[in-house]
Amino acid sequence: MIGITDRREDPGSAGAGGPEDPGDPGNTREPPTSKEVHDEIALEILRIHEESYGNGASKAHAIVSEEWVMVILDDLELLPNEKLLLENGNADTVIQVRSQYQQAIRATFSAAVERATGRSVIGFASTTSMDEPPFAAEIFKLE
Repeated sequence: MIGITDRREDPGSAGAGGPEDPGDPGNTREPPTSKEVHDEIALEILRIHEESYGNGASKAHAIVSEEWVMVILDDLELLPNEKLLLENGNADTVIQVRSQYQQAIRATFSAAVERATGRSVIGFASTTSMDEPPFAAEIFKLE
């Protein structure tokens, strides 16, 4: 075992203030483009939706403005029990259950938007339409 006092000093490192950066300074990353932010949000919200419900949607679109983010999940893939409820005229029940569930996973949705935008989410609203084709809108208010 070598004690701290037994270490050899590198003459070039005295007072250098720590180890060198292992990265190449020429490999700096540019900030994401607007399209990259939109795409990341849409894909993340769709992924979370699919993992949470077991089904997703055929498309996800994100619209990002200075103070708002809106994500449309288009052509929702409904669960068998939701289809049965719809066939029996209970669209309001499906909408109500989905709305409550969306509020329950609000923190997960908000975290995805915050990662992509670098801003805090201070408000959230969600709505689902069972009109054909069914869709959902997730709306985020940014700080």
